[in-house]
Amino acid sequence: MTAIIGGLGAAALWAAATLCSSRSSRMLGSRVVLGWVILVAFVIGLPLAVVSPAPATLEPSTVALLGLAGICYVVGLQLTYAALHVGKVSIVAPIVATEGAVAALIAVALGDAIGLVAGIMLLLIVTGVVLSTLEPGRSDVMAGDFDLVADAIDDQPIEVPTAPVPPAAASASAPVPSTEHPVDARRAAILAVIAALVFGVGLVASGRAASLVPVAWVALSARIVGMAVVVLPLLLQGRLRVTRAALPLVLIAGFGEIFGSMLSAWGSRESIAITAVMGSQFAAFAAVAAFLLFGERLGRLQVAGVTLIAIGVTVLAAATA
Repeated sequence: MTAIIGGLGAAALWAAATLCSSRSSRMLGSRVVLGWVILVAFVIGLPLAVVSPAPATLEPSTVALLGLAGICYVVGLQLTYAALHVGKVSIVAPIVATEGAVAALIAVALGDAIGLVAGIMLLLIVTGVVLSTLEPGRSDVMAGDFDLVADAIDDQPIEVPTAPVPPAAASASAPVPSTEHPVDARRAAILAVIAALVFGVGLVASGRAASLVPVAWVALSARIVGMAVVVLPLLLQGRLRVTRAALPLVLIAGFGEIFGSMLSAWGSRESIAITAVMGSQFAAFAAVAAFLLFGERLGRLQVAGVTLIAIGVTVLAAATA
């Protein structure tokens, strides 16, 4: 049951982080929100990692696992946004949502044994997760203009200076600048597949490391990489700003991210496959929470997905009890 509890707890916390980050991204921009979420998670996670009892020995292979988990976290986010930049949410979201299934397959291939019933239920849950990401009425929304996940990195459009236009010509024909990006479904799908693979590898690396070092160390490793790759550039550019309205949202998001990662690492000590699939339900949890709290509409496929998840989790819990 540890894997189920850890995975579901992580999914709930990540869903809260997703909702808060989505709201605050409209105030600050998603790149800045990502920086604040990483910074808050780092500030919370650092003292927890310091007071956690260190292992008797720290092998180079363990350090490599921690580094791999951190790199996969950041690279996966970059790939996800790159896919969103050229593709639609309806293409990218369901593919990236298979990260839990990818991690489960890798874990099983590496020797993480699961029973037949558990395997079938994990497949059912993955199907439900993918269906829950298919949002109604957004099939034509360019993904570059939509924050899919809490950590999506925003690539601001670059303004190219042009020569002054005479007033007469300007009044006759005033071109409207466009910030839209051409849709490339094939490229978006390829990038999303790679992102799911990278996230899957990162989840397995985190799970393996969690059996060797404290869970706080595992959760902090990704934030250390994020501090160097995301937060430091924002600080140097003077863009790491926050408003009074957005501050509580980024604080909650950072809290959810770090403790969600710790719960995921804790659950992975029992089963990486089960914990990874349980944790990937954060998208479904966020969809249901948005429906209950903000009145956002759930499509039929999303309702079906949530139903499949509920059935799968119930049977899985009974089978592993």
